Amino acid sequence: MTDFLEALLHYSLAVRNFMWGNWMVALLVLTGLVLSVFTKFIQVRRLGNALKLVLLGARGKDYQEEEEGDISPFAALMTALAATVGNGNIAGVATAIATGGPGAPLWMWVSGFLGMATKYAEGFLGVKYREVAEDGTMAGGPMYYISKGLKNKKFGKILGAVFAVCGAFAALFGTGNMAQSNSMALAFQSQLGVPPLVSGLVITLLVGLVIIGGIKRIGAVAERLVPGMILFYFAGAFVVIIANVTHIGEAFRIIFESAFTGKALGGALIGTSVQRAISLGVSRGVLSNESGLGSAAIAQSASKSGDPAKNGLIAMTGTFIDTLVVNTMTTLTIVLSGMWLLTPATGVDLDPSRVAAHLPQMVTQFAQQVGYDLSQGGLSSTALTAAAFNTVIPYGGWIIAFCSFLFGYTTLIGWAYYGEICLEYIAGVKVKRPYRLTYIALLFLGANLQGQYLDIVWNVGDIANAFMAIPNLVGLLFLARIVARITEDAFAGGRRVY
Repeated sequence: MTDFLEALLHYSLAVRNFMWGNWMVALLVLTGLVLSVFTKFIQVRRLGNALKLVLLGARGKDYQEEEEGDISPFAALMTALAATVGNGNIAGVATAIATGGPGAPLWMWVSGFLGMATKYAEGFLGVKYREVAEDGTMAGGPMYYISKGLKNKKFGKILGAVFAVCGAFAALFGTGNMAQSNSMALAFQSQLGVPPLVSGLVITLLVGLVIIGGIKRIGAVAERLVPGMILFYFAGAFVVIIANVTHIGEAFRIIFESAFTGKALGGALIGTSVQRAISLGVSRGVLSNESGLGSAAIAQSASKSGDPAKNGLIAMTGTFIDTLVVNTMTTLTIVLSGMWLLTPATGVDLDPSRVAAHLPQMVTQFAQQVGYDLSQGGLSSTALTAAAFNTVIPYGGWIIAFCSFLFGYTTLIGWAYYGEICLEYIAGVKVKRPYRLTYIALLFLGANLQGQYLDIVWNVGDIANAFMAIPNLVGLLFLARIVARITEDAFAGGRRVY
C-alpha cells in the first residue's frame, strides 16, 4: 500500500505541475485581463454597487417573490461563497505558503483582482443562458452558456460536455469533496485528537441531511451559516494580526520580496523558485475563489433575478470576500507569527525522516524560540494555520478546527449542488439521487487519507480544477463581447441595475 501511495503522490504531483504550469497561469490571467478590459474594469468602477446589492440581499430586499428562480440572489451568493470560502482559505493558503514561500499569496491577490472580472462574466452568463429543468428547477452554468452562446454549436456542445464531465469529477474527487473532508479531519485530529474514522462519519451524516433536500435546503443553510462563519474566522485572525501589528510593514516586505526574488529576511533563500510561487499562488487562489472554474455560475443561475448584470455584480463580490479579505487574513497570521519558517519552503520537510540535518540558522533559532521540535517534521495545510493562531490565542487551534469544520461543511454542500447540475446536464434529472448518495459515501474516503500523503488530495483537486477551467475559460473568451455589450447597455448614462 505504501508503494502505491508513493507512486500516486509522485505522479499526481507531476500531472498537477504540468496542468498548473506557465500555460495555465497565462490562460487564467489572460482571461481575467481580457474581461477586465472588455468590461472597463467592472471590479473597480462598480464594486460599490456590488457590495450594496449584497447588503440589500442580507435584508431580503434584492428580489421580487414572483421573479423566476429557486432562491434569492443573496442565497445564491451565499451558496457560491459556501463553496468558495472553504478549507482553501485555511489549508490552501497555508499549503501555498508552505510549498511556495510567503510570496505565493501575492499572486493569489493578483489572480483574485483579475478574477473578479472573470467571476462577473460567469455570474452574468449563468443567468442569461439558464434553462428550466424537467423537474421545474433552474439549471445553468458554463455547460449551458458555452453550448448555447458559441456560434459554432458543435464546438460549443463538445466544450459544454467536457466542462460537465470535469465539473462532476471535481465535485466527487477533488475540490468539492475529498480535499474538504481531508482538511476537516486533519484539523480535528491535530487539535482535538478525534480519529479520522469518527470525524468522517459525522461529516458524512451532517452533509447528507442537507444535500438530500436539493438547492432550496442548501441555499437556506448557506444563507444562515456563511456570514457568521466568515465573521468568526475574521475575528480570530484579527486578534493574531493586532498582536503583531508593529510588524505589519516587515510582513508585507517579506511577502513582496519573496514573490519577486525567492528570498526574504535579509536575502536568505526561501528554497523555492519565483515560478513555483506564481504557480502555487494562482492555482491555490483559483482553488479558493474559483474564478475561472465557472462553478459560481451554477449557483447564480438559481437566483430569483433575470438581470444578468445584477447577478454578475453579486457574483464578483464572492471573489472579493474570499481572496482579498479572508485569504489576506490567513496570510498575515502565518507570516506575522513567523510560523512560515517551519515549512518545506525553508527546508523543513513534512516527513520527519527527511528533515535536513543542516537547516538555515533563522529556522533553527525560530524553532527554539517558539519551542518547536524540528524532528517532528514541517508544518503545512490546516496545521500551519492552527500553529499561527496558537502563537497568540490560547487554544487558538480549536478556532481553526471549528472554522475548518464550518468552512469545509459549507463547501461540501455547495459543491454537491455543482456536481449534481453537471451530471444533470449529461444524464437528466434522474441522476440526482444516485449522485447524492455517491457524493456522501466518498466523503469518508477523503477524511481518512492523512499524514505525508495528504498532498495527494490537494494534487487531485488542482488537476480536476484545471480540467474544469479549460473549457470554461475558452467559452468566456468567445463570449466576452456579449458580456461587454450588455454590460455597457445596463450601465448606460450611469444607470444602476437595482
